[in-house]
This record gives sequence, structure tokens and C-alpha cells, in this order.
Amino acid sequence: MADRGVDLSALPKEVRDQLAELDLELSEGDITQKGYEKKRAKLLASYIPLLPKAELSLPDVQPSPSHSANPSPSPEAPGPSTSSASRHHRAHRSGGARDERYRSDIHTEAVQAALAKHREEKMALPMPTKRRSYFVQSPIDNCTPPDTSSASEDEGSLRRKAALSAVLAQTLQSPDYWINRSVQSSSTSSSASSTLSHGEPKNQPQPQPQPQLQPGASVLADVLAHTRIENSVPPDVTSSTPQERGSRVDLPPAVRGMSRGQSRSSMLDTADGVPVSSRVSTKIQQLLNTLKRPKRPPLSEYFLDDSEEIVEVPRPDPNTPKPEGRQIIPVKGEPLGVVSNWPPALQAALARWGATQAKSPALTALDITGKPLYTLTYGKLWSRSLKLAYTLLNKLGTKTEPVLQTGDRVALVYPNSDPGMFWVAFYGCLLAEVIPVPIEVPLSRQDAGSQQIGFLLGSCGVSLALTSEVCLKGLPKTQNGEIVQFKGWPRMKWVVTDTKYLTKPSKDWQPHIPTANTDTAYIEYKASKEGTVMGVAVSKIAMLTHCQALTQACNYCEGETLVNVLDCKKDMGLWHGVLTSVMNRIHTITVPYAVMKACPMSWVQRVHIHKARVALVKCRDLHWAMMAHKDQKDINLSSIRMLIVADGANPWSVSSCDAFLNVFQSHGLRPEVICPCATSPEALTVAIRRPGARGAPLPARAILSMGGLSHGVIRVNTEDKNSALTVQDVGHIMPGALMCIVKPDGPPQLCKTDEIGEIVINSRAGGTMYYGLPGVTKNTFEVIPVNQAGTPIGEIPFARTGLLGFVGPGSLVFVVGKIEGLLMVSGRRHNADDLVATALAVEPVKTVYRGRIAVFSVTVFYDERIVIVAEQRPDASEEDSFQWMSRVLQAIDGIHQVGLYCLALVQANTLPKTPLGGIHICETKQSFLDGNLHPCNILMCPHTCVTNMPKPRQKQPVDVGPASMLVGNLVAGKRIAQAMGRELGVVEDQDLIRKHQFLSEALQWRAQTDPDHVLYILLNSKGVPVCTATCAQLHKRAEKITATLIERGGLNTGDNVVLLYPPGIDLIAAFYGCLYAGVIPVTVRPPHPQNLAATLPTVRMIIDVSKAACILTTQPLMRILRSREAAASVNVKTWPTIIDTDDLPRKRPPQIYKPPTAEMLAYLDFSVSTTGMLTGVKMSHAAISTLCRSIKLQCELYSSRQIAICLDPYCGLGFVLWCLSSVYSGHQSILIPPLELETSLPVWLSTLSQYKIRDTFCSYSVMELCTKGLGTQSEMLKARGLNLSCVRSCVVVAEERPRLALSQSFSKLFKDLGLSPRAVSTAFGSRVNLAIGLQGTSGPDPSTVYVDMKSLRHDRVRLVEKGAPQSLPLMESGTILPGVRVIIVNPETRGPLGDSHLGEIWVNSPHSASGYYTIYGEESLQADHFNTKLSFGDPQTLWSRTGYLGFIKRTELLDASGDRHDALFVVGSLDETLELRGLRYHPIDIETSVSRAHRSIAESAVFTWTNLLVVVAELSGSEQEALDLVPLVTNVVLEEHHLIVGVVVIVDPGVIPINSRGEKQRMHLRDSFLADQLDPIYVAYNM
Repeated sequence: MADRGVDLSALPKEVRDQLAELDLELSEGDITQKGYEKKRAKLLASYIPLLPKAELSLPDVQPSPSHSANPSPSPEAPGPSTSSASRHHRAHRSGGARDERYRSDIHTEAVQAALAKHREEKMALPMPTKRRSYFVQSPIDNCTPPDTSSASEDEGSLRRKAALSAVLAQTLQSPDYWINRSVQSSSTSSSASSTLSHGEPKNQPQPQPQPQLQPGASVLADVLAHTRIENSVPPDVTSSTPQERGSRVDLPPAVRGMSRGQSRSSMLDTADGVPVSSRVSTKIQQLLNTLKRPKRPPLSEYFLDDSEEIVEVPRPDPNTPKPEGRQIIPVKGEPLGVVSNWPPALQAALARWGATQAKSPALTALDITGKPLYTLTYGKLWSRSLKLAYTLLNKLGTKTEPVLQTGDRVALVYPNSDPGMFWVAFYGCLLAEVIPVPIEVPLSRQDAGSQQIGFLLGSCGVSLALTSEVCLKGLPKTQNGEIVQFKGWPRMKWVVTDTKYLTKPSKDWQPHIPTANTDTAYIEYKASKEGTVMGVAVSKIAMLTHCQALTQACNYCEGETLVNVLDCKKDMGLWHGVLTSVMNRIHTITVPYAVMKACPMSWVQRVHIHKARVALVKCRDLHWAMMAHKDQKDINLSSIRMLIVADGANPWSVSSCDAFLNVFQSHGLRPEVICPCATSPEALTVAIRRPGARGAPLPARAILSMGGLSHGVIRVNTEDKNSALTVQDVGHIMPGALMCIVKPDGPPQLCKTDEIGEIVINSRAGGTMYYGLPGVTKNTFEVIPVNQAGTPIGEIPFARTGLLGFVGPGSLVFVVGKIEGLLMVSGRRHNADDLVATALAVEPVKTVYRGRIAVFSVTVFYDERIVIVAEQRPDASEEDSFQWMSRVLQAIDGIHQVGLYCLALVQANTLPKTPLGGIHICETKQSFLDGNLHPCNILMCPHTCVTNMPKPRQKQPVDVGPASMLVGNLVAGKRIAQAMGRELGVVEDQDLIRKHQFLSEALQWRAQTDPDHVLYILLNSKGVPVCTATCAQLHKRAEKITATLIERGGLNTGDNVVLLYPPGIDLIAAFYGCLYAGVIPVTVRPPHPQNLAATLPTVRMIIDVSKAACILTTQPLMRILRSREAAASVNVKTWPTIIDTDDLPRKRPPQIYKPPTAEMLAYLDFSVSTTGMLTGVKMSHAAISTLCRSIKLQCELYSSRQIAICLDPYCGLGFVLWCLSSVYSGHQSILIPPLELETSLPVWLSTLSQYKIRDTFCSYSVMELCTKGLGTQSEMLKARGLNLSCVRSCVVVAEERPRLALSQSFSKLFKDLGLSPRAVSTAFGSRVNLAIGLQGTSGPDPSTVYVDMKSLRHDRVRLVEKGAPQSLPLMESGTILPGVRVIIVNPETRGPLGDSHLGEIWVNSPHSASGYYTIYGEESLQADHFNTKLSFGDPQTLWSRTGYLGFIKRTELLDASGDRHDALFVVGSLDETLELRGLRYHPIDIETSVSRAHRSIAESAVFTWTNLLVVVAELSGSEQEALDLVPLVTNVVLEEHHLIVGVVVIVDPGVIPINSRGEKQRMHLRDSFLADQLDPIYVAYNM
């Protein structure tokens, strides 16, 4: 809309009128956006060339024709809000968003200038990515065009058609144009669209937000769509082809297995050499670019001491403005005049008018169409109030036991639309001398804030409610017709007060009307900032004095007419419209909220018809009247002598008043009659402007600097008009009152004259206390101001008003905000109302509803953070919303110099409302924190606003000599951290020596000496044995396989053979068959038939890497390997020889191979680490014999024992237990393939019970399945006779930190089935040594310690007590196996560390693997990982590096030999740690916090990308909760780990890849994310 810069006042009058007409048509919905723009452009065409060029690019988003069909008149101003932040929402901008006449031009200009400033910085914000299904509700199927969607800076310039071709030419030359100067390399293959949805053709035409850009941009999109490389879906653990993964610089080099490389030319290379596909990386690149912007200087720094973070006192900024004036002197109001015939009490005034002026009208109520419904005369009001008083005192209960006593509190529950009933009830209560407590009508059981109203009723001791028959019928009822018990309410008795139910008082009954005293007359409710609703008690004398003061200040005369648009239950509506009006026999015409909604002009019409002298309105009403005034040509407002603006204290009311005057001055409205006032529930009326004399100059306004205000000082704004706040005065203080300004926080010290503070009032006409809450009362109603020295200035108590302001020249009062809207961010004050006003000045307001914005602050990481929540219009597109949000950020940043933490848009009508339609701020804040807000758009900006992060840790260079370190360790009394298992012992028996040397010989020996001993039983999902193997059967099956291998395989000794079998006995037989034949077995998990594309490439990779000469498998698997489906993901023509071993002929091999030495290779163990590295290790015959012997000793295994194994048998300790251990020790193994648990969950546990198993081995995934699936069924299992009391040890086989929470839940859940809590423990192994720790039969129970997480990040261990903040429980990883030595080493210096120090775990043991199996002989790695020496201490021993961080702690427990037990604690894998801000984080710790953040997070995983922390969370709830997770995840990681999350990705359950051991494959997840293969529900890029 290029006419933004047109000075409308300079246009001829008829053009201005036509424009105004157009604007109204648009706001009423009589004309479409397109038609509006066309007509408007036509009208202005002849004036535009006169503009200077610069004006053209002012930031204003042109709504594109494709988006706005017909913005129909929305019910967009739902109500006169009672909450401060929304009180002025309608205040200073029209609903039509473009109506020049009603705009606060100053502010809009300021916002535009602020945005223009940002424009120069050329920063595009990455737009969040949403799954298509998520925003089905948006009417247009919006794809994002090349990221101009988020380049909010470019619209102005793009809009000019003339420049279009140039723009397109430039766009086609460089995709860089919208990646926005991102790192050059990353623009090579930017994908076509930033939110291409998943599962639709990539080249579908995309609706473009800028229509002019369409031809070029879509061509460009096509060009780019074809350059995009289609990644094959990655396999379950690593992707298909080899690639060298860039080593993470700061860690010891990871094991490089066969890695994957894509054609580099078409991929982006990012900072750490990870190839990524374009779309995600483009966005992250944009994000990084936005984060490179210079931050605002931090306001308070948290420095990092070596031992602890310490909050350093921030050094004050020398430029901070300081108050310089003298101390303020209390301001006195004019004295209260003495009137001779003033009544002694308000009821007396009613009695007088009821008797003497019975026909005089007191109240006229309107129906919904704005026509008068009934008029209550003073006579009627008096007689009905009398009847009610009589009924209340005499007709409820019995004579001896009346229900009500004098002074009891009674709730008044009447809708706004029935003021007559309310008046009668209120005066009836006064006459009966009971205390009325007017409250809102509760609409539903769960009404926003109904619980708080319950608190009010409770604190006031209310048990009786008066209501009308109609209202009672409308209240929610239970089945049997009783009124429901509202949430948090005390039990209530309801009384209907319609006239027909009232009793006429007897002739001799007269109400008692005492002279006004200090007893409470009525209680008015008020909501605090926290949402608590309290009752302010107003005494009878205060009520009378307040009426007198208002009469004097407003110069009320008897018999005047007053139009009241405000709520008559409280505040100005009650004080003027119900109390003072009766005092002065005024005729009040009430215009309820419902009427205003239907007919916004109704109050103006009433003033015109009744020639009213006074009108009582809010800015909203001024606004609505302006919107609707075109229908009313003949309105005359010259009768008004006072237009009282109730929320005139709101700084943003000034533009509403001006605009209203502008429109209605021609209808006889005089400028001097507009009277803004300031009120507070505690002090009642604080100040009101008296109507000026005709033609007298209007009071001046203050133009203040926002910067000054944020520091609490008054500075007239001179230099930068953008950050100015214009405030109007609210007149003088009330008659008879005394006012001071005191500091809002701390002791009530008097402010200086140029300082902003809280207004405190001493007056007889104010509230006296918060009823029933003496503690809070003291701090509010009994404040005695002190001077600079801290001494009280007098005896008189003042009441705090909750208003922030100052006294201007001529003792005029200026209010700049409210305490409840105050946001204290980094020591500076910001006002919620000001932020709302800035947000609303951002074009186009067609994105959100003007009156529906909430601003509040949440405390995150030692400071307040600002959150803005607004309701989005249903017709706003994704781009518009994101556009608007990013510009609001920039505007607030530019004008208020404060960063927003979060900006959220929710669906229309979903924010909790206050009774009169405003937004319930506290409830909104609560649902934001609880994750119940369900935003449809969210933008988090923690990077800009969190300025108090601890300084990054600088690592000290390691140059201390070894000797001094060692001596230092020892001098400090620390023993070196090492531990060892017991001795392996000497083998005596000659037979056994043979047996121990080679496992193949052990099997032959068993087949001869004990042929019928059953070694293995394989169970199916029903727990039925499907296959068993005795020693002889296993030997014979192995022989058959050996014969076939020799015959058909054409193999040489030492060739590698891949075994591809489902878990079972065939696998075991094939393994020994290979040993008999002298070939090297490689066990590989078979591909998943339903998911070949993901699982088969891994199989292929292991076969290629191991250079296997032959594959042994079953017939079904052989068919799969050669199938058409397999051919889709791998080349099936190049498989090595495949032999199926299902039906082999009975043949014996000519001879059985015996290795010449025990150091010969026995088998290869291939496994994929959690970082996605495929590594194979070589296991020698000697190593496996020693390992089996070690396990035998630890677990006391011998022939008569039975163990149950529910593990995957393909690698690590799982394979050893499944295939090797039974043959060595002769015990019976019951095998339960973990897959069977998917069919029948209880099979593992019922096997333990049925066979009375003492020792069982499982994986974490099995334990988790049982915990989640069977946790609720323990009663049923018990009834089936399941008993686990036989289980002595249940060992989880793992290569990670023990999952304490899972083990504990498992123990607790199955305790009822007899499981001993001591039974569950964790084994620990790694790639270099498959079994280091294993909880055996002897030795103490595993111990648990609590370590401080902050210290762990600094690579230190600090032990703390259970329950300490930031403490992390760690469980010991099993007892160290016999023959194993473990030492803790500093990974950088390679020197040994002391007890309880964190370092890398190194191991020395006869069963360590003998090296990596790789194609390239990476000898350096071999030496580094397998044969490493300490740099000092014991330089002879050869150690293997496990790659895990941990520590050893000497405990008080004793081991089997009677020595103190050394416990090994594993903290996590070095490869997986994240180095952020110089600290070391373990992903599992961050994930634990994330999973706690919201009930719908099922699982989470974190990884880093170019120093950004990415959190992926699985959403188990409904998709509408997806965006609730973003702020909560960001908060929890910031609070607990002092890290800012860069990207939050919300995905479906099951997306995070998990390997067979139940470990998360984070690197694989990272690759899928960057290759855009996750199909996320939502991706949020935190700014």
C-alpha cells in the first residue's frame, strides 16, 4: 500500500471523505480487500507522485489478493476488559486497521521507523516448518515461497512493480538472495521451498504471497527443485554408502568405521563437515545469521568462578538516567465543601427521594436492540428495596434462628443486562444492614477465574447469594436440578429477589438507617496480578464521603441525566452510576455490554435523545462509536458537559480521546468536556479532570522518553521521537485527599519530582481493607511514606493505588501505567500496555484481533522474560502471521529496547476471558506455563533476550608436569582411581586346560562326556520350547554345517563368513560350524522383512566391510536377500555365495580345524555405536575363553544351573551369553528372542517364574517394554501365579550409563510379584572390551551416589546428598569381572586421576578385543584405542580405552575378600558428549529434563549442529499440543542446563531411532533431520 506516506490532511476534503467512506466499508466487510485497494489506489493516484522516494518502502505488508477473500466484520472487540493489559486494546487503532483517522499516528510512525531501522540490517528470520495436516484449518493451502516469507525487510521494496524485473533477474542469479547472505557454500542447493510439505509432488505450483513475484519465483523453484538431491532413506543405524564422518575436533578421535559419503558436489558442507540436504540447513543457516547479530549489551552478568557460578553485581551503566529533582512534597486536594442538607447516610438520600420525588426516574434499562426496556422511578426503587430488606431480615429462616444477621456478607449475582434488579438488591442489602458483595455471573463450572471468585467468597465468609429468576435458570445445574458446586466455591444458598417473591413489610416495620460510620457498607472485588481475587471493603462513611467528593468534583446537580456504559457492579459504574446518582436524584440510563456489542452507537444515541449532561464511558466505547458513526448523520452531543473516560489513566487513551473528538466535534462535542480520570479498587477515585471553561486552552500533554521511563525517571523526549510516550493528565486529585508518590518496590520512600513512582492516597473516601486478609491489608492500606533518610514523614497512613505516575506542573496528575502491568526485565521497567500498543501499531493488524492480546512475564533463569499471546484471525495465512510476529519483535526491540522471549498466536476465541470479554491474563499465563495454550504459531527468541548467561568456560592449557600432578594427587590424600576384579585363578585339571584353550574343543569334549545334557532351550511367544539342543545335537549340527562349508563354500582358512539368522539355536550351530571349519564367523542381525529399505543397507555394509566370502542363512532369509524388494535398496547381484542351512545332508567333515595358537582370531563382533559408527572388533580364542571363565566365576555358573536370556544375540555381551557361555560352563540357557515379547509381553517374566530361574539377562528395551506394558497388570499376573521371588540377579546388558529411573520403576512395579529390589543391576561393556562390570553372586549390592550436574559439566565429580538441587543419581555398573583392571585417566593428558575424579575409563584385561577390523589398517587408531600407555605412573601396562567417562569411588562396603569395595560409575560416552559454551554435556541429562517438561513428551533426543542445540521431542498427545512444547522445552533446558535451545523439532512417537540395545541413535536422527526425512509435526527455530 504505497500510500502509507501520503499526508491525508493535505488532501482535498472530498477525497478525505471518500477515503473515510471506503475505510468503513472495508471494516464493516461491505467491500473486499482487493476492491478496497483498487478504489483507494484510484483515489490517491494523482497524489502519489508528489511523494519522496523514501516513503515508498515503509514497512507495510500488502495483503495479497490470494489471502484475504472477505475479511467479514468479526466480533473483534469482545469486551471492556478488566485486566490492565487489555484495558485499552481498542484504544488507539481502528478495527479496520487502516482507518487513518483513528490511528495514533505518532506511534505508528515510531513503529515504522523502528522496522525500517531493522530493514537496513537485512536479516531474514527462518520461518518455522509445520506439517501440512497441522494447519488444515487455514483456508488457503499455503506453501512458502523462497524464503521471502520471512524476509520481513523486503516487502516494501518488492512491492513496486517497476523494480520487479530487476528483482527477478537478481533472484535468478543468486539463490543467495533469500538465503540471505548465508555462508556461501550453503547456497549451492537450496531447496525450492521452505515448507514443502511431505508426501506431495515437489513441483506442484505454489501459491505465492507476493502475486507479482509469481512467474519468476516458481520457475526458480522448479530449477532448484531439480537440483535437490534425493537422499535414500537412511537405514536403521547408518546410511547406505561409505563416507568419512568429520571427527569432532575437541574429542579423542571417534572410531572411524565404514562411513557414508554422498556425492559431495550437490550437498552442502557445513561447519563440521556434515553433508546436509538443503532445506533444513538453509533455515539453520538463517538462524545462525540472525544469531550473529550483535546482542544488546548484557545488563547483568553471571560470571563463572572455577568452583561455582556467582552472580556478579552488574556494573552500572554510566549513561543510565538518574532522578535529579528534589524530594516530592505531598499534594493536597481542594477541601471538601460543607453542604447544609447533605444526608447522614446514602440510604437516607434514597428514603428522601422515594418519599418526596416518587415519580422521578432513577434508572432506565435498555433491551438488546438499544430501546428502553423499563424505567425504575425513585418511588419504585425505594419500595422494592424496602421489601427486599424486610424479606432478608424476616422471611429467611425462623424468628428464633434468622439466616442473616446484621453485618453478614451476601453475594449479588446479576447479569449486566438487568441493572434494575441489581440496584434493588444493592440498596435492599444496605437497608437490611448486610454487606453486599457484587460478583460476576458464573457461566460454567470451569469458568476462567471461578476458583479465584471462590477464594473471594471464602475470605469474605459468604454463604448466601441473591440473584434473579432468569439468571438462576441460566446457571449450570446437576442432573437433579440443583445448581452445580462451582470450582473452589463454598457451599451457597441461592435466594431469588424478583418482586413477586418479596414480602411487603408490615405497617410497623421501619428499616434502621444509622448515621454513616466506619462499619463496612459493601465489598468490591479486585483481581491481583497473580490472579487472586480479593474483596476491598468500603465503609459507610467512605461511601458517603466518596459520593460527596464526586459530586463536588463533577459538579453534579439534582435531576441531571447520566448515560452509563460501564459495569454497574464495580468501579466507576458503581460509584457514579449507582451511588452518587441516587445521592443527587440523577436519572441514569445504563447501556449494558450486550447492547454495545449489538449496537455500538447506542450510548451516543441515548445522549442525543435524552440530552444527557454526563456520559460515563471507556476508550473502547469511544472507539466503537467512531466505527459505527457513519449511519448517524443527525446526532447532537452539545448537551454533554462531562464525558468521563474511566480508563483515561491508560497512557494509550489519549489517541482514542483525540480521534473521538475529531469525529464528533462536528456533532457539537466540545473539546473541554473530555474528562479522563484515574481510579483504583483500593483508593476508589484518585483524580479526575474537571470540565474546562468554554474556549479555555486544553491542558498540555507530556511527551516522555520510553528509555527514561524504563529506568523510572521522567525525561521529556527530545531526540528520538520513535521511543516517546505521550500521556494526558487525569486532572487534579479528589477533594479532601492527600497524595504522595513513593518508590514502587522496597520501603515506601518518597520519590523525587522527576521520578516515576506509585501514587499513594490518604482520604476518608477510600477502601479500608482487604476483607478477611489482615496481612495483605497492612502492606496496602497502612503505608507511611519515609524520606531519603528512612524516617516516616508523619503519622497518617496512606493507601497504595497500584498506579504508577508523577505530579506535573500545576499539581496535575499523570499516570503512566499500573503496577500489575509492570514487567521488570533486567532491572528495567516496561509496561504491558505500552508493549501491546506497539504490537498493535505493527501493520497489518489483519493477522490478530486487536482487543485480544495478553502480555505477561515468566521467570526463567534468574530474570523475567516477556511473553505476548494474541488471538489470530481465522483468515490469516501462515506467512502473514509469521510476518507480523517477526515485525512485532523488531518493533518492540527498536522502541522499548527489550527482547521478547516468546510470541504466540492462538486460535480465535480460545484465550480465557474475564466476565466482560477482556483477556484473563493470569489464566493465560498459567495455561502457557502448563502447556495448555495450544498456539497455532509461535516464535521464541531466547537468544536475544537471555543476556545473563554464565560466561563460557575457558579450558586451561594442560602444561603441568606429570610428576607434580601425581604428587599433587597423592599429597592431597587421594588414592589413584583404579579398581580390579578378583584373580582369575589357576586351572589345575589337564582336561580343563584343553577345554579352556578353544571353545570348539570344549563343545567336542562335552559332546563326548555328557552327550544328552541339554544346553539350550528356545522358547516361542507362548513360552513353549520350540527347539532344544543337547551337547551332542549341537556338535552334530555344527559338523553338518562344517561339511557343507568345506564342500560348497570353496573357502580358505581364516575367511570371513556372515551368519544371518533370527535369534535361535541355528545361529549357535552355525557359529560352531564355522569354528570347526577354521573360518571366522561374523554374526549379523537379519533385515526386517517389512522394512527392507531401512535395514538391508546395514547388512550389505557389514558384508562389504568384513569382505565376507560366504553367507550362511535360512531359506526364508535367502529368498528375501534375492527378492525384488531387496533389489530396490541394494545390489542383489553381487552377494557372496549364499548357503541355506535348513536341510543339510548328514555328513561329517574330514577333520575339525584346530587353531595353531590361542591368539588366532575366533570371530568378528560388528556393532553400530550410538553415534552411528559401524565398528568391528577382533576377538581371539584366548579372549573368549578368558571372558567365559570370568563370567563363570562371577555368576557361579556350572552344569546344574539354568539361566534365562532375553537379549539380541548379535554383538557384545549378548552374543557371548547366547552362543558361548553355556558351551564353556555347561549350564542350561533358556533363550527368549526379544521379538517374541512384541507378541506376548509376559513371556519373559512367566518363564522366570515357571523355570524358577535364579539368574536372568535382558536389555533395557526389554525392561522398558515390560515396565510400560505390564506395569498396570501386576495384579492379573499375580492371580495367574507368577512369582519372581526365585530371581537372585536380573542383569541388564548395556553399553551406557545405567538407567536408574527405569531399573527402579521395574523393581517397584514387580515387587508385588516377589521380585527382590536388590536383584536388578547393570552390566557394562564397550567396544574394546565386551564385559568390564557384571553384578555377580558374591560382592556387595550395587551402590548409588548423587553427583552435582554443574560440576560434571566442568569434568569434575562433586558428591552431594540425595535431593540436592541439580543432583544426578548414578548407579554402579556392576562388579568388575575377575581378571579385569580399570583405571580412570584424564583423556587430554593421559595421566591417572584420583578417587572420585571424572575421566576416561581405561581397561586392562586378558579378554579385551585385539583390535578393530577395518579395510584400511588404521594403525594409529589401533594403537590409540587398544594398546595405550599412561603418560606417567605406570608406563609399562598396556591399556584399552573404552571411550566412556566415569569415576571410581571407594565405598564403605566390603567385597568377597574383605577389602573395601571400589565401585565403578559410568557417566556417559565421550563420543556422544556435547561441547557447548566450553562445558561438557551428556545428552541423556538434557533429555531427562526435556521429557519432564510436558506430559505429552513421550521421548526426546538432543544433538548439536553448528553449535546449535537441537531438541527432538516425540509428541504422544494430540497434534494441537505440538506448539505448547516449544516454550516449555526451551524453559527447562535454560533453567536446568543454562543452555539456549536453537531448534525444537516435534515429531510423532517412534521417530527417534533406537538400536537393539535400546540406545538412541542420535547421529542417525541428526542426519535424518538435516536430510529432511523426519516428517516433523513442527520445527521451531529459536531466534
